[in-house]
Amino acid sequence: MSLFSFFRKKPAAPLPELLFYNTLSREIERFTTLSPGVATLYNCGPTVYDEQHIGNLRGPILANTLKRVLALWGYRVRHVSNITDVGHLTGDNSGDADTGEDRMEKSAKKTGRKAQDIAEEITEKFYADLDSLGIDRTKMQFTKATDYIPEQIALVKTLWEKGYAYKISDGIYFDTSKFKNYGKLGNVDLAGERAGARVEENREKKNPHDFALWKFSPTGEQRQQEWESPWGVGFPGWHIECTAMIFKTLGKQIDIHIGGIDLAPIHHNNEIAQAEAATGKPFVKYWMHNAFITIEGKKVSKSIGNTIYLHQIIERGYSPRSLRYWYLTGHYRSPMNFSWEAIEGAHQALTRLTRTYIELATGTKLQNPPTTPVADKKSETNFIPDFHAALANDLDTPRALALVWEMLKDQTLSSGNKLANLALADKVFGLGLTDERVSTTLKVIEQSDLPADIQELIEKRETARKEKDFAAADDLRKKIEEAGYEVSDTKEGQKISKK
Repeated sequence: MSLFSFFRKKPAAPLPELLFYNTLSREIERFTTLSPGVATLYNCGPTVYDEQHIGNLRGPILANTLKRVLALWGYRVRHVSNITDVGHLTGDNSGDADTGEDRMEKSAKKTGRKAQDIAEEITEKFYADLDSLGIDRTKMQFTKATDYIPEQIALVKTLWEKGYAYKISDGIYFDTSKFKNYGKLGNVDLAGERAGARVEENREKKNPHDFALWKFSPTGEQRQQEWESPWGVGFPGWHIECTAMIFKTLGKQIDIHIGGIDLAPIHHNNEIAQAEAATGKPFVKYWMHNAFITIEGKKVSKSIGNTIYLHQIIERGYSPRSLRYWYLTGHYRSPMNFSWEAIEGAHQALTRLTRTYIELATGTKLQNPPTTPVADKKSETNFIPDFHAALANDLDTPRALALVWEMLKDQTLSSGNKLANLALADKVFGLGLTDERVSTTLKVIEQSDLPADIQELIEKRETARKEKDFAAADDLRKKIEEAGYEVSDTKEGQKISKK
C-alpha cells in the first residue's frame, strides 16, 4: 500500500453536519442539497478587462476550499464559474451598474486593441493564477458571457413576456416593483439615500432600483461587441449573464452561490429577481460571501491604485501558495488587511509546514503507512474529529490551521499518524504539501529560506558534482560550511541545514 492510498479512504468516524452562514437568512444553517449526494456550486468570476488583484482572488480560494470540504464530506460537486467579457459597466463603482462605459470596450479604446483579444489575454492570466494557487481547473467549468448570448436573450424574452420588463431609450429594464421582496438579500433599504442617488442617473426608469437586462448600442456608434436582439442591436446587462449561464449549466435551482460581499446588494439581488421572476421557484439555497481584502485599511481597488497582484508576490520570492495560506488564516467572512509582513509570516509558516511533512515522510517507514489518519491510543490528541468540526462550523479555516500546529507539537503522537493527518489537512487546504514528489520538494524547501549567496554556492556545487569535478565540489562545500551551513549529499540531492 502506498503512502497516498489513504487519500481515497473515508474517515472512519462519522462526520458532523455541515453548517454554513447564509447571507439570505443572515443565519447559520444546516447544509442539505437539492439532489442527494450532489452539490451545485457557482461562483462569480472576473471581469477580464484587467489583471485580477489579491482582493479578486479571495473568492476563488473560498470556492475551492468549500469544494474540497464538500468532497471530503462525500459530495460530488458540479462547479461553474463565469468569465465576464462583456456588459459590465463602469458605473457599478458608484452603485449603479447600468451607467458608464462597458469595461471591455473602455479597455479596448484605451489600448487600441480588440476587446476579445484583451479578454483572452486576461483570462489566460487568471487561469495561470488559479493554477499557481492550487486550483484544479479541470474539475470545474468556466462560462464566458459572450458564448451564451442566445441564452441571455431568451431569458430577457421570458421576462418580457411575463410582464417584468419594459423598454426605455437606452435599453430593456427589469421592473423591480413587480417582484415581491426585491432586495431581500442583505436586507437592502430601497427607500434609502442610495436609491435616491441612483434614480438621478436615469430618470426614465420606473423605479430607482430597476436594472438593465439588455442595453442598446449608442446611436451613431458601433461597438466591438454587439448583437441583434428582438429589441434592437445591443449587448446584455451585467446581471443577466450569471442567471442565464447558471440555468444552462447547473439548472433553474442551485445549492450554493459564492461572491464578494460587495456583490450582494445589487448584482446578486438582481440575479434573484430575474431568476425567480422567470421560474417562480427559489433560485439559490445558500448565498455565501467573502469579505474584503484591505491594504492600510482601504479596500483593494484599481480605482485608488492600491492593487497587489499575485505575480508581485512571486517576484518577491514567495510561493504563491503563501498567499493561499494567508487567506486561510482569516475566516472568509472577516475582512483581512494585507501587508508584506503578513505574507512573509505566511511564507515562513508554509515553509515550516512543508519541511515538517518532508521530514515525517523521509523519516517514517512507508511500507505500511496508516490507512486512515487516527490518533494513537496513548495520545490525547483529538485531531480528526476536531479538524472536521472546525471545517463543518462555517469553514473555520483559522481554527483548522491552529489544530494542525497543535497536532504537530504533540510528542505522544506517532510520526506515521502526524504524516497522515498532515496529508488529510492538505487535501482541504490545498497548500501543495503532497503535490510534488518528496525528493523534488525536499531540495526546494530546504533551500527556499537560505541567503542568496549560499544558494548560489549550492547551485555551483550541484553543477560541479554533475560534471564530476569533485575537487571544485569539495572546495565549494568548504565555503558553504565556513558560512555556517552543513551539507549532506543524499540520493535526492544536497540537503542543507544551518549549523
